[in-house]
Amino acid sequence: MANDLIVRPQLPVPRPRRSVPALVFGTRPTTIAKRGTFGVVTLIVLYFGVIGNLMHRIDADTAFAPANAVEGGSHAVNMAAALIERETVTHRWTANDPIFYPTAFLDNMPNFQRGLMRAVSRFTIELEDQVGRLRGSSAIDPDLERAAGFLQFPTDQWLFNFEESFLPVQPADTQYRAALRALNAYNTRVANGQAVFETRADALALTVQRIAGELGSRAAIVDAHVREDRFLFDTVSDDIFYFNKGMAYANYLLLRELGRDFQALIEAQGLTGVWAQALNSLRAASQLRPLFVMNGGGDDSFFANHLHLQGFYMKRAILQLDEVARVMMLRR
Repeated sequence: MANDLIVRPQLPVPRPRRSVPALVFGTRPTTIAKRGTFGVVTLIVLYFGVIGNLMHRIDADTAFAPANAVEGGSHAVNMAAALIERETVTHRWTANDPIFYPTAFLDNMPNFQRGLMRAVSRFTIELEDQVGRLRGSSAIDPDLERAAGFLQFPTDQWLFNFEESFLPVQPADTQYRAALRALNAYNTRVANGQAVFETRADALALTVQRIAGELGSRAAIVDAHVREDRFLFDTVSDDIFYFNKGMAYANYLLLRELGRDFQALIEAQGLTGVWAQALNSLRAASQLRPLFVMNGGGDDSFFANHLHLQGFYMKRAILQLDEVARVMMLRR
């Protein structure tokens, strides 16, 4: 009986140890699903939102100068090659990014790059047709012909294009780097006196005229969009704006350097002032930096219209370039 009166101490019942996944996500299925969804969303935001924006760069530095210029060659050709190298190598070409890249959903930099490359392409075509040929009638320079051809390649072509083939293809940036090598080869030959770089008045006039025409087509797109689409914010205004920004920026740099190549002729024709005004207009069009591209109404609107302002500077540049071309043709 005495043994029955002894009170035995109660040992604590050990609690089951929880595994690491259970500690992190909880044990209920709904908790696991919620936390898993939150983790996935966080990763997506970090990947496309943070990393994508860090890779997204619109470089409109007006002080940009070629780092590897060909000594004794054309200043403008050096600039064209430097712009291609900067956008396809230094900054990376983003206009052909596939949907799984961090920058896939950011379109301002791609549109800026497309506009820039459009200007370089137009300039190269004029080199091929006008400046790089004796009196515009001799044989086409083979390096300029290759460069102009490579720069016509679609800007959004990636490594794969399943509409054409299941095999890898040459992406756009690879083609543009081939154009870069062709331009450098041509300029090296110019420096060595083995290639033509004509500094005639008619060659400059026709080149400037064609560039002004290209700017005019973009200004017409601005006018049409401002007139027909009255939404303050839309998905098209910023596309037009940044394409034009890239085109105006590249043309500013190319014409600035072309002015160095043709400096004696421009001074002799008394066009130094008009040439500088055209450059200033292009520079102004390229340096607009709105936080949001707004497409406000007419003069009675409280909101800004950045497309309209950009179009104003482009039209002013067109008039000034047309004046240069007209005087060149009259006085040649």
